[in-house]
Amino acid sequence: MNIIVLAIVSVAVIALVCSVMLVIASNVMAVKEDPLFPAVRECLPGANCGACGYAGCDGYAKALAAGTDKRTTLCVPGGADCAQALAGVLGLEAGAVEKRVAIVFCGGDCTRTEARMDYQGAHSCAAAKLLFGGAGACAFGCLGNGDCVAVCPENAITIDKGVAVVNRDLCIGCGLCERSCPNHVIGVRPMSQKVFDRCSNPNRGKAVMDVCKAGCIGCTKCSKVCPEGAITMDHSLAQVNPTKCTACGTCVASCPTHCMSFAEPGMAPAPAKAERAEEKSAAAQ
Repeated sequence: MNIIVLAIVSVAVIALVCSVMLVIASNVMAVKEDPLFPAVRECLPGANCGACGYAGCDGYAKALAAGTDKRTTLCVPGGADCAQALAGVLGLEAGAVEKRVAIVFCGGDCTRTEARMDYQGAHSCAAAKLLFGGAGACAFGCLGNGDCVAVCPENAITIDKGVAVVNRDLCIGCGLCERSCPNHVIGVRPMSQKVFDRCSNPNRGKAVMDVCKAGCIGCTKCSKVCPEGAITMDHSLAQVNPTKCTACGTCVASCPTHCMSFAEPGMAPAPAKAERAEEKSAAAQ
């Protein structure tokens, strides 16, 4: 009996000593938190997407609280409201925040291109990419297995006819889909960009048409007819400058493969405006 009591007392003493040591260590070795951090962190949406350039919302909040970064406009999902809240807490000017959304640079759905193999592996774009570049005839197009769908925190992406489609009203521009796409056919762009080249194939002419009827053939017609000089060519693909583009639709109407597209569904070239733009372009030449 005395042995049992002695064992219990010994364990209790050891536990008490360890507790005292832990309390002392927690006080001596504790890392003091910046008092601003909780208030700053509360302003952030908690998406932890990394679009701000930091490792999640905590990283961005710590940089702001410490004063090592004074940019309150880096949170893309939070937008202008978040920037205003951060500025209020930190005593800074909010600055302008432009909404950004994801765009799919591929129009090669199952009606425009074909599969070159019967892929039966894991339902993952990353896995399919490892198998000879994917099952599609175009090795640069959307793989259609939905890795972007899986990571989207707002359920803003669906797969339609084998190609990812983004709901611009739901998209918060976090960029998780962009980073998850092994073929890099998704990009986050300013909401103001109304026209873009819906193709990611860097080849030209016949090499593109052999694998996809909706691909960009690098004919440069869009860049030549644009009345604002908003389009340049980069490796046979059209690049649209959103600050110059007026969304007149001249490039969309003139594109022989219809890969130049409006970013928002339902938009169409305004005939009268497009005609005036073509006349202006012809006069300039």
